[in-house]
Amino acid sequence: MNTLSFVLVLTGVLLNAAAQLLLKAGTNAVGHFEFHMDNVLPVGWKLATQPHILGGMACYAVSLVVWIMALSRTPVSIAYPMLSIGYVINAFVAYSWFGEPLASQKLLGIAFIVLGVWLVARS
Repeated sequence: MNTLSFVLVLTGVLLNAAAQLLLKAGTNAVGHFEFHMDNVLPVGWKLATQPHILGGMACYAVSLVVWIMALSRTPVSIAYPMLSIGYVINAFVAYSWFGEPLASQKLLGIAFIVLGVWLVARS
């Protein structure tokens, strides 16, 4: 994988991870909700106007364009496993920002992911 391909893949992964984190922040701001026929519009409007959710959707849109560019230069058998980096990033950021647990079993799984991504990247 050349430098440009790597940068595009990593940028796509980071934008996707940012989108997930922003969506989580947005749902935290909105709170728990359920859709029913009588609240679809109010809840939908609350979600559609929540700044973090809008930011997450924007990150997804840009990541899609970047990802298409990455796939045009990188074999999917290498690019797709790189998406696992997003899980690693999100686990640590969720721990830091949202107080989500990061137990030893999860850390071991993250280590396996990092090893797997490294092996795929070297192929």
